[in-house]
Amino acid sequence: MAHARISAYLPPAIDPTKAALAFGRRALPKLSEELQSPELLTQQRALMALCDLAHDPEKVYQAVEIGFLDNLKALLGHSDSVVRQKTTEVLYLMTMHSVGRQGLIQNGVIAALRGLLDDPVDICRKNTHQIFDMMAKLPEGAAGVLQAGLVPPLVLKLKTELDEIVELILATLSSCLHMEVSEALATGAVAALKEKLTHPSAAIRSKAARVLLDISSHAEGKTAVCEEEVIPVLVSLLEDTDPEVQASATGALMFAMVTPQGRCSAMAAGAVAPLLALVAESSSPARLNAVKALTLLAELPEGRAALLGHTDTVRSCLRHSRRVLRAAARAAIAAIEWEP
Repeated sequence: MAHARISAYLPPAIDPTKAALAFGRRALPKLSEELQSPELLTQQRALMALCDLAHDPEKVYQAVEIGFLDNLKALLGHSDSVVRQKTTEVLYLMTMHSVGRQGLIQNGVIAALRGLLDDPVDICRKNTHQIFDMMAKLPEGAAGVLQAGLVPPLVLKLKTELDEIVELILATLSSCLHMEVSEALATGAVAALKEKLTHPSAAIRSKAARVLLDISSHAEGKTAVCEEEVIPVLVSLLEDTDPEVQASATGALMFAMVTPQGRCSAMAAGAVAPLLALVAESSSPARLNAVKALTLLAELPEGRAALLGHTDTVRSCLRHSRRVLRAAARAAIAAIEWEP
C-alpha cells in the first residue's frame, strides 16, 4: 500500500544553487553574520550553505567553537517556514558527528526544539524528531530529553503524528524509557503503545513492542503492561509475519512475564504453542527470548504440564553455537523437568 512521504523540497521561489558556498575558517564567521541579517533571503541562503558545510566534522567543530548554535537556536522560532526547515536540517546534520551532538547538549538545543513539536510544516517536525532520535542514542542525550520534559508530549504525539514521525518518536522513547518511565506511564504510554501493536506498518509494530520491552524492564512498567491487558496482544504478535516484530514482541513478553500476573496472563492467552514454534525455528531472532519465556511459564504448574511433552524442541538449542542460548536451554529444561 502506498503511503505519503514527507517532502524536503523547498518552495520553487527558493533556488539553492544560488547559495554562496564558502570554504575555509573565515567562511563560518561570515555565515554567522548572514544568519543575523534582517534580509530573509540572506538568512535562507546562509542556512543552505551551512547545510553543505555541516557534512564536514571539522566545520561542525568550528561552528560549535564560534558559537553558531546560539544563532541557530534563535532561528527555531522564525516566522518563515524555510528558515525553520533549514535550521532544523543543519542541526540534524550536526548530530551525525560526535562533536555536534556534544555541542547540542552543552548549548541546550534539545529543550529549545520543544516548540517545533506543533510546527505546521511536516518536514520541520520530521527534522526535529530526527534530532531527538539521534541525540537520545547517547546516555546524556537521552537524559537531556527527559530533563526537557519531552517524554509526555512525545507519548501524546503517538496518537496524532504521521507514520514516518511515529517511527522516530518510538525510537526516541525506546532510548529514554529504559532510564526512567514514571512520566511516560502517567501520560498513558502503555495504552498508546498497545494501540500501535496492531498498526499496519511492521516497523511501527516492532518499535512499539521494543518500547514496551524497555518499559517492562522497570517494576512499575511490568505492572502497567499487565493491567492494560497488553500481554494477549503481544502473544498474538508471536505469530506475526515479520521476524523483527516477532523478536520485539517476544522480548517484551519475556520481561512482562517476570511477574506472576504476567505469567498467568501469558498462559491464559495461549503463549506456549507460538513460543515453542519460535524455539523450533533455528533462524528466528526471537529464539533466545522465547526459550527464556518458556522457562518462566514452566514456573506455573499448568505451564510445566503443557511443556513436558516438548522438551525435545528445547533440547535442540543445546546444539547451537551460541553459548548463551545453550545456557538458556539448560535452564528451561531444568525448570520444565523439575519435580516438587
